[in-house]
Amino acid sequence: MQKFSTAYVMYINTKYKRTGSLFEGKFKSQYLNTDKYLKYIFSYIHLNPLKLINKNWRTSIIKDNSKLEKYLSTYKYSSYSEYIEENRIQSKILCKQVFPNYFPNGNQFKNEIKDWISFGDNMQTTEALPL
Repeated sequence: MQKFSTAYVMYINTKYKRTGSLFEGKFKSQYLNTDKYLKYIFSYIHLNPLKLINKNWRTSIIKDNSKLEKYLSTYKYSSYSEYIEENRIQSKILCKQVFPNYFPNGNQFKNEIKDWISFGDNMQTTEALPL
């Protein structure tokens, strides 16, 4: 990642005649060594768009869960719709078979995401996972 990042920054700096860093912080990574952690990350990624409408959605006491769910299902830059089994033109580029089958159907995935929306930071399923 360091080589890629350095090359990319050099390219952008040369192309736009600029100097300095392009990214805010250092690259961080965490090895996904358990199914539990992978499942958590999968949900985390699909919940990220909620930060666009409410950056504190996880810790808010009062939240409109139906509004958050609707936003997720209409956000076009996410694969959420495919996992709740709604077909979109973008479905052609998604290969769901490469990911473990944690959610055999759309309702189970939808319920997992609803639990995260409802309980936010109080979700106990992660048991102190990193992040």
